[in-house]
Amino acid sequence: MISNIKKRMKLNNGVEIPYLGLGTWETRGRKDVDRAIHSALETGYRLIDTAAGYYNEKEIGEAIKSSPVTREEIFVTTKLDNSDHGYKQTLKAFEISLKNLDMEYVDLYLIHWPVKGRNESWKAIEELLKQGKCKAIGVSNFMIKHLEDLQKNSSVLPAVNQIEFNPFVYEKEVIEYCQNLGIAIEAYTPIARGKKSKDTTIKELSEKYGKTEAQLMLRWELQHNAIVIPKSANHERIKENADIFDFNISDEDMGVLNSMDESLRYSPNPYSYD
Repeated sequence: MISNIKKRMKLNNGVEIPYLGLGTWETRGRKDVDRAIHSALETGYRLIDTAAGYYNEKEIGEAIKSSPVTREEIFVTTKLDNSDHGYKQTLKAFEISLKNLDMEYVDLYLIHWPVKGRNESWKAIEELLKQGKCKAIGVSNFMIKHLEDLQKNSSVLPAVNQIEFNPFVYEKEVIEYCQNLGIAIEAYTPIARGKKSKDTTIKELSEKYGKTEAQLMLRWELQHNAIVIPKSANHERIKENADIFDFNISDEDMGVLNSMDESLRYSPNPYSYD
């Protein structure tokens, strides 16, 4: 059982990543970023997820530097933007991200979407890993066809695949495929952006366990051995999202939640990428 906020998962290259992190999509401006990062770190979060396409790397780097938590304690993820694919462009884009964050390395660097040029970009990311500029490398929004294509042209298996994952978009085959290979699953939009909290089943089960609808969904993902990165800039909500380590969903109720998939995506459909 994943029983506390300090719990970490060992990735396929031996690097350890926290099970709970803070998503920062649409969190912009120094004031909002500071509030979110400082609240998360005070609560005990040690994983911060960003991306070049979030346009907040600079503010996130500054917020981390101004916190009492040391850089070495914090697991920082950023991602390659769709406009920066290709070998040389990926290397250049990474250096820009590193400069914006004002860090010597990132803990995890991901290809954000499986767009054209991803295989050349992956070769560049493998080189960054060799140089020690990132501790682990991975992908985001990659389905099985993308992962199979990547493996034909690479020497390093992704450590992480960050995908949209909650009871309403449950890519069971993709999750099992990754986990069987040793690729960790990281769930974004893990609480369906809060838009399914009135679902009757979710409400009934959250009441049964004495938890909020968001806490129930986050716990469900943890019990699928997924890393979760709920996004919030609200201090109370950040604390609430961390209160998921003191209960366990029964096998029967896990089955109920497993059956709720309706392919409800809030991001582009990754199957549309060749």
